[in-house]
Amino acid sequence: MTGTRIDKWLWAARFFKTREQASKACDLHRVLSNRQPAKPAREIRIGDLLHIKNESGEYDLEVLALSQQRASAAIAQTLYRESEESKEARRKAAEERKLLGPIAWTASSPTKRPNKRDRRLIHSFRGES
Repeated sequence: MTGTRIDKWLWAARFFKTREQASKACDLHRVLSNRQPAKPAREIRIGDLLHIKNESGEYDLEVLALSQQRASAAIAQTLYRESEESKEARRKAAEERKLLGPIAWTASSPTKRPNKRDRRLIHSFRGES
């Protein structure tokens, strides 16, 4: 095998849970292959450099092996090599998130359903009849 679709590879390497998510990330230019936006059907080869943005962070990596089948996490990690700068940046971002602590959104959220009077106030605030 000389090349494989990038969406299949991203799914097999466990960067996305489904091929559809990997394909959508490519369409939204969250995946760069050799510094170029990658379409889902783009073929990648061993040695290609990828930049991937997903919910867990940003990755800069080199493709070491190709796969079209999803396997265990241990096997998936053998498909690529992440750069040291990328690892360090993700570690720093994780520390910053930990220092910020949980978001205090629960204090402003309602504890019960609005009653009839509350709904009338909400509707009048929104300008609804």
